[in-house]
Amino acid sequence: MLIIDSKDCENIDKALKKYKKKFEKARILLQLRARQSYTKPSIKRRSTVLKAVYRQQIATGKIEP
Repeated sequence: MLIIDSKDCENIDKALKKYKKKFEKARILLQLRARQSYTKPSIKRRSTVLKAVYRQQIATGKIEP
């Protein structure tokens, strides 16, 4: 749960802006999307390996981003 400390004299727009920033930093939306469907651990590992290979190829200059 996100809690925003706002002062009495603070504008509602500023409080809303603080909430949105805190919401993005917490990555709540990404967690919700990840929980919508189950992914097997083997598929998670495979995707991390493929990402690592891609990053390595970019670092060596084989492919351009």
